[in-house]
Amino acid sequence: MKENKLFTPYKLGPITLRNRIIRSAAFENMARGNAPTQELQDYHVSVARGGVGMTTVAYCAVDLSGVSFDGQLYVRPEIIPDMKKLTDAIHAEGAKASIQLGHCGNMTHFYTCHCMPVSADSWFNLYSPTIHRRLRVDEIQALVRKFGEAVDWSRECGFDCVEIHAGHAYLLSQFISPRTNHRHDQYGGSFENRVRFMNEVLDEVMAHAGNDMAVVVKTNMWDDCWHGSDLEEGIKVAKEIAKHRVHGIVLSGGTVSRSPMTILGGAMPYKTLAHYMNMKSFWWLKAALNIPGVHQIMLPTQPFKELYFMDKAKLFQKEITDVPLIYVGGVQSGDNCRQIMDEGFELFQIAHVLIKDPEFVHHVQENPHYHAGCGRSNYCVGRMYTLNMKCHECVERDGEVIAPRIQREIAELEANARKSVAEQKMAK
Repeated sequence: MKENKLFTPYKLGPITLRNRIIRSAAFENMARGNAPTQELQDYHVSVARGGVGMTTVAYCAVDLSGVSFDGQLYVRPEIIPDMKKLTDAIHAEGAKASIQLGHCGNMTHFYTCHCMPVSADSWFNLYSPTIHRRLRVDEIQALVRKFGEAVDWSRECGFDCVEIHAGHAYLLSQFISPRTNHRHDQYGGSFENRVRFMNEVLDEVMAHAGNDMAVVVKTNMWDDCWHGSDLEEGIKVAKEIAKHRVHGIVLSGGTVSRSPMTILGGAMPYKTLAHYMNMKSFWWLKAALNIPGVHQIMLPTQPFKELYFMDKAKLFQKEITDVPLIYVGGVQSGDNCRQIMDEGFELFQIAHVLIKDPEFVHHVQENPHYHAGCGRSNYCVGRMYTLNMKCHECVERDGEVIAPRIQREIAELEANARKSVAEQKMAK
């Protein structure tokens, strides 16, 4: 590639990004009462100031029924003024602002979403844990309209782009996957029926996006769980998305309740997760995480690999050529950034490195071989569903005390990650 391609502008549908780097929609847990906070604004302003082309506010539900956490946003008129302050502040730093829109489906609780959780089918979600019920056809159609209205709401809030979440076993993905969809109506059974809800949502979203809002879609390349969608079906789903002439497809993978570290990369910090976990919401999971062996079955870990989705993402490149594919997963350094460009991806998303180092993009501009030094202990993951998304180095710098056993786990996991990366480089 040309040495400076990474920092050239890119036209994403109707908007132009100043470079090819997007802050991905990693859950911040920085809302309170499902409303934006100064902390949320400050974080996104910091990564905008650090040089990204666009930053994505994560995991905003299109309806209260789709909310998983108090620290998550959901679409409603009363928070528009504060959301507008957030986007204005991002724009002032020269970056574009995107928001991820979705619905969690059965990944919630009655006391969070204020109704019985819903999904493609009625069953029991052990991960939450909760009983959930099947959506009626009229409710599905109402949610389709909600997604369209959410695009209008996003525009009013000042966002330039929306990212529709159709992966990771949230609601759209719950309809797509044969593991969670056992319906026998027009929304279940055949592949065409299982993607019908997603297709209707994307039709509605594109109609509301018009000529001034960019639209990207996050999809699973594969579910990485028993009876879930495999790579072959993942390519078929991506081709369905491409038919809607969206402006980009984010290639992810994994199932949040079965293979979360496929999504996040590397080791699951079991002790950190159990230490910070909210007893009210996840008392059973907190207890299970302290039982030797059980936690590894419930939430399996894996060796960390830089650019861990690259091999599978390249398979999608061969099949989908009419919509830009956006790479995400395991970016640690300027060398990684250049490799993504060399592989033919025009855009990519990053999250972990920006948690530790919001100035990552500027550092890569100054030094093409810059490495963020993210140890991939996933401490930020272990605390972000209870407190907020924060690197352990930032926590310690801010004067917060980390328990000795958590410090030991961080050191062990980071040593394992370094060893894994070194072994992979030696094997090449």
